[in-house]
Amino acid sequence: MQYDLVFEGGGAKGMVFIGALQELERRGHTYGRLLGTSAGSIVATFTAAGYDVTEMLEALSEKDAVGTPVFKTFLGKPPAFPPEEVENSTIRNVLELITLSYIPDLIESRFDRFILDLLSREQFSNIFSFLERGGWYTADNLLAWARRKLDSGTFNGKPRQMSGLTLGEFYDVTGTELSLIAADTTSYRKFVLNHNTSPDLPIVWAMRMSMSVPLVWQEVVWKPEWGTYMGHDVAGHRIVDGGLLSNFPIQLFISNSKYVTDIMGPKISPGVLGLLIDEKLVVPGMEPPTPEPDELQLTTLPLTSRIMNLINTVTKAHDKMLIDAYEQFVCRLPAKGYGTMEFDMSDARRDALIEGGRQALDAYFQKQEIHGLLDLNAPDTANRQANQLAEKDLIN
Repeated sequence: MQYDLVFEGGGAKGMVFIGALQELERRGHTYGRLLGTSAGSIVATFTAAGYDVTEMLEALSEKDAVGTPVFKTFLGKPPAFPPEEVENSTIRNVLELITLSYIPDLIESRFDRFILDLLSREQFSNIFSFLERGGWYTADNLLAWARRKLDSGTFNGKPRQMSGLTLGEFYDVTGTELSLIAADTTSYRKFVLNHNTSPDLPIVWAMRMSMSVPLVWQEVVWKPEWGTYMGHDVAGHRIVDGGLLSNFPIQLFISNSKYVTDIMGPKISPGVLGLLIDEKLVVPGMEPPTPEPDELQLTTLPLTSRIMNLINTVTKAHDKMLIDAYEQFVCRLPAKGYGTMEFDMSDARRDALIEGGRQALDAYFQKQEIHGLLDLNAPDTANRQANQLAEKDLIN
């Protein structure tokens, strides 16, 4: 059977999708449209690019020359910023606006210069990046890895050369309706990035936008050469992780509204399958890791944890309504005890997570076989609700 697949965001926990795809492939099921948010955008994109489960596992389990998991290298330290950027930074403007009446202007000016010189040094580049570009880390390694993977292997018997493609070109080559979710913090709206809405946007930058976890990775600023979004000029807009607004927008595949399907592509699959990462479900045979002392990172700071918890609370409140409404289309994948930023998980923990995903989808299909499939085209209350929610998300 063919399913439209929804991949939720979840950072390092996204490895659980490999197990689900293993079970999907084992049962002979195929996919139609693909929708991914954050880490789910990587799996969705590689699936659209023709990656089979073996290739996907190799790509996501890759390690560098010294044995560091490739995903951990995505937390890259920014290089020193060029002097012209420091001089034209918002930080400099703020320092100039702050006036301390009890300190002579000359001394205050020298203090401002001292702060700027300090932030321009490489050892303080994370702080400047955080304050000026909205993220502690650079994602240059992520982009390089994504380009390399989209140019490796074969597709339809020919070398896979997809890293330089735009979303429009990617669709022409693959024929797959791929949509990635991002959030525009300039115009306060959800972006559904695909060949219909943003055909000139490079595929690797669509992935990068969808994965841009606020505060962790630098925001992406939309470049003029990337064209428009749904006909609107968004050059200069700041784009971050789609999970900020909705981590699991399954309603976009359930809705039969013409406005929605014109954006998401026509409904050609008899089924919809949402792969949801559930932090309350225990991964069989796996205990939480024992924390070890490590160098100070943004992801370990209490302030970051609090902010991320606030974001997750808002997002999950929105998504919970959708999950409750479309529970029959949702497979819950176990991930309890796994961290969103646990990019250095051991092979044993990774393998257990993958196997947990496979078992979860196997159990889901067994349940479906007992109860039967629901008609996605039935004009029921759930479908009408999907139309309303999807249109509300897309029309701004």
